[in-house]
Amino acid sequence: MRYVFAGLAVLLVVGGLAAVKFTQISSLISMGKEMQKMGPPPETVGTAISQEQTWGGSVAAVGTIASGKGVAISNEVPGIVSAIRFESGATVKAGQILVVLDSRADRAQLASIEARKELATLNVGRTRALVEDKAIARAQLDTDESALKTSTADLSALRAQIDRKVVRAPFSGRLGIRQVNLGQYLNPGTTLTELEAIDMVFVDFTLPQQRLETVSVGMPVHVTIEGASGASAEGTIAAINPAVDATTRSLKLRASVPNKDEKLRPGMFAKVSVVLPEQGKIVAIPASAVVRASYGDSVFVVEDKKDESGNPVKGPDGKPAKMARQQFVRPGEARGDFIAIADGIKAGQEVVSAGAFKLRNGAGVVVNNDIKITPELAPRPENH
Repeated sequence: MRYVFAGLAVLLVVGGLAAVKFTQISSLISMGKEMQKMGPPPETVGTAISQEQTWGGSVAAVGTIASGKGVAISNEVPGIVSAIRFESGATVKAGQILVVLDSRADRAQLASIEARKELATLNVGRTRALVEDKAIARAQLDTDESALKTSTADLSALRAQIDRKVVRAPFSGRLGIRQVNLGQYLNPGTTLTELEAIDMVFVDFTLPQQRLETVSVGMPVHVTIEGASGASAEGTIAAINPAVDATTRSLKLRASVPNKDEKLRPGMFAKVSVVLPEQGKIVAIPASAVVRASYGDSVFVVEDKKDESGNPVKGPDGKPAKMARQQFVRPGEARGDFIAIADGIKAGQEVVSAGAFKLRNGAGVVVNNDIKITPELAPRPENH
């Protein structure tokens, strides 16, 4: 009998444990189904409201930076380099001596011609006095004066030859890399270095022929260099090519841009925006809100979450739950921290401006705008 009671006790304990486990497993299954129904936990994002702004009209293009003045410095006459008076990358003034070629033989010949000129000058003086006294024929005076003129011309020619062996900067600017060494023999036309005046640069770009009537000399342009912090400048259209390219049907233009800080360097790729006089209204959002993809650009619009019946869904805090709806858009021009949206959203819609990269269509979101960067049309970074 004692064994029967012991067996019943064991059965009761096992049954109790089984009931507890069954209850726990049923609760977990029920919770899992509920969580599956609710979906993944919401993502925390920052948002911004799309705005209607008035922007001046503009025409976008791409161009290349060209120096306002630039030459390859070379020697005019042959010779051996006797002195180099510049360093690579140095800033020089107009007329500053860069390279001196050996002119010792020329200077020795110069001393000989100077002595000959002095003698010719003395002879002319004596002959002129004798002619006045009618002691000699005037023909001798003509001969001596001709000898003086010849020696004077030879002296000027030799001095010019010596001066040509001194290479000077034709204008003020910044030098490139030195390409000669002391003692090197140079043939005429050997490149010594390059000189660029980049305190003012040109930006060469093209526009479709349809824009011929909308652009003119003197119109303002905005130039930016992608990837270069603070590399942007304002300028004006300096010239428009009178002919349209017959192959591309495009119009060549040149803008003049001040470059005192030398952030724009010749050869750089630049984005050019020609500012037109007319203005228009656009829908603008922060540029960070646009998600770029190969299949199209999109933004995530924040909306109230609804169930299958169309009724609003409340979150754990009792407030309406939010979801992110992916909306494909057609971006337009970018200005500062904003980008214009030509099609896809309207003014007043709430879009995800921070954290959009981690979302998918229909994902739940929690909006937290306690810490966010306010976009500006003309941002001024602290380290600019």
